[in-house]
Amino acid sequence: MHKSASAVRSLPGFHRLVAATFTIAIFVNAALLFAVQPMFSKMALPLLGGTPAVWNTCMLFFQAALLGGYLYAHVASTRLTARGQIMTHLGLLTLAAATLPIAIGPRFQVPSTTAPVAWLIGLLAVSLGAPFFVLAAGSPLLQHWFSRTGHPAAHNPYFLYAASNLGSMVALLAYPTVLEPVLPLGAQGRGWSAVYAALIGLVGACAYLATRGAPAAKGASAPSGLAATEPATVAAETEPLTVGRRLRWVFLAFVPSSLLLGATTYLSTDVAPIPLLWIVPLAIYLLTFVLAFSNRVWFRPKLVLALQAVFLVWLAMTMSTGLSGLVTVMGPAHVAGLFLSAMVCHGALAQDRPSVGHLTAFYLWISLGGVLGGLFNVLIAPAIFNSLAEYPIAIVLAAAARPLLSAPRAKPSHWLDVALPLVLGGGVFLLTRQGLPVPGLSFRASLAAVAACALACLAFQRRPIRFALGLAALFIGVGLGLGRGEQLLYRTRSFFAVHKVVRYDHIHALQHGTTIHGAQSLDSAESLEPMTYFHRRSPIAQVFSSLLQDRPSRRVAIAGLGTGTMACYGRSNESWTFFEIDPVVERIARDPEYFTYLRDCPPEKKVVIGDARVSLRQVPDSQFDLIIMDAFTSDAVPVHLLTRDALELYLTKLAPGGVVVFHISNRYLELEPVVAGVGRSLGLPVLAGSDSHLTPEDRGPYRSLSRWVVVARSAADLAPLRALPGWYDPPRVTERPWTDDFSNVLGAFRRRQ
Repeated sequence: MHKSASAVRSLPGFHRLVAATFTIAIFVNAALLFAVQPMFSKMALPLLGGTPAVWNTCMLFFQAALLGGYLYAHVASTRLTARGQIMTHLGLLTLAAATLPIAIGPRFQVPSTTAPVAWLIGLLAVSLGAPFFVLAAGSPLLQHWFSRTGHPAAHNPYFLYAASNLGSMVALLAYPTVLEPVLPLGAQGRGWSAVYAALIGLVGACAYLATRGAPAAKGASAPSGLAATEPATVAAETEPLTVGRRLRWVFLAFVPSSLLLGATTYLSTDVAPIPLLWIVPLAIYLLTFVLAFSNRVWFRPKLVLALQAVFLVWLAMTMSTGLSGLVTVMGPAHVAGLFLSAMVCHGALAQDRPSVGHLTAFYLWISLGGVLGGLFNVLIAPAIFNSLAEYPIAIVLAAAARPLLSAPRAKPSHWLDVALPLVLGGGVFLLTRQGLPVPGLSFRASLAAVAACALACLAFQRRPIRFALGLAALFIGVGLGLGRGEQLLYRTRSFFAVHKVVRYDHIHALQHGTTIHGAQSLDSAESLEPMTYFHRRSPIAQVFSSLLQDRPSRRVAIAGLGTGTMACYGRSNESWTFFEIDPVVERIARDPEYFTYLRDCPPEKKVVIGDARVSLRQVPDSQFDLIIMDAFTSDAVPVHLLTRDALELYLTKLAPGGVVVFHISNRYLELEPVVAGVGRSLGLPVLAGSDSHLTPEDRGPYRSLSRWVVVARSAADLAPLRALPGWYDPPRVTERPWTDDFSNVLGAFRRRQ
């Protein structure tokens, strides 16, 4: 005798099948959703340069699309019948598949604006908006379907949210470690499309299992599955949602979102400007969702709160004093602060999750908080701050989001919550008002004094508002104190970076993050003497003095303006063109209050605003005798300027006998094998140069070590350099050459370590 359908549905094996199918579908849905983020961002970087602002703008779009997907899931689950939900979602998945594979069309050209946020969001919407929107709705919608299957855990499907975030985290971490080093972008896109097609089948299976959970008889009293012809409302009791509770959800989601983007920008600018680090904070952020919403208790709240307080105080002290430190020390510290703060906020969200009847609304409000965090960091903060102030603000808000560790023994003294932080702020201001080290103290003793103030702030941790105001006092007090002693002449912020002009002794320096991008002496006798990486005994000075000397008038192209230092190697009858992506840099370089290289150095100079590769395409072929790639984002060379496709473009713009020079000095990536491999893959001779053989006395003050790679069409073109000290043949490597379709940043990072 065959078992009835209701009996089959009650079997443990059927329940395991339901749980496994929904878990796999949600995992794959989330993996697709987050694998496409670094993949498409990598496609967009060649258009806008390797800046954290590109990634943060992409993140804002992803958050907004996620909000749209959650809104669609909420409306569908409350307004449509089960059949309507299934047909609509499967139909949208299929329609979105028609836009695949994901790619950037040739019609998209970068606008000549200072903040191309709207253009980038439009590019994202057109190129991947449809599949991303449908995938964004997948997790809440599938969780809603699962809640109607009759599974024993159907009343609490939030464990599937952990599976969703686990899929997101695995996809993000797998991209730089597994996919990027092996597959070119084209293959990544095709593989993504194939998994997307498989997901449609998985969603169909979930829909079938959800409808199989419906009652077999019409007279069943308590439906356990999706009714085919009735609106899919939840029969379980649902508590009302107050405005205060919804705002609390929004705030608890806003803080980690803003903290995520702030930490990403700070890490990529002031600690280690490596695009790989854009993925790590997001993966950590997603991990906190996995831990907070899983059915197992993975952490002790009191321990998390105590550790969070320590790291927030540590970050406040190091950031306010400018001690960015080594990436191996400060990188993990910032990531730990993000992890612990997100655990506090997401743990509070998990504890306050509503009954299943409000599941999609809950995710909708969480998503709204995430979008507001993105809007604050990407659009509002750059418009109102000339520094990365949004990150300290997020740290302060993370402290304010902490629950009380214990009930106060006596009546709370709210006035002390304000008075004590004011005293702390005044103390650190007086301590640092003449700079560090404090007069009369060693640098170590000065740091110990600041650390003592930080420990006083740590004592506030049991009262969230007092603790938050204490952290704000550290940031503001130290910032005002050190600001009085620092010779900061100018600071401004653009879409691409925060730029500062600082006076050090008798020089002016242009600084982005932790890297100086040019300096000029204030001594009139040495004001046109090249400094930093371009000093008179540097490899680039040897290039100018030994190559192309037979040409009476050299035509030079330089990607990256900086302060315009290299112009002083030019002659009065020469034509030099600088390509600079950031208009703010040109404005600073032309301001005679700060720098005068562009005004006073001999050659005829022109500055073209825009990405170097994009701008060079508009230049006639064989236009330049010398092309120099000196573009940096803080300390990182944009990857798209180092690929074989890029070099092929440069060669078309190079006159016979000309050379291409790459500046590869940086602290974190070993780029010599990359550039040498690209040149040799085209059958070209390559030569590398360094001034590491020089002593500090040989170089002189404010003259930095640098490394360069020169590529030419023939070995004879490089012969004059080969005889000079510091030049050598780069070792051959077997690594696959970088192209626009393939690069291995993680491999370059490992080589340097």
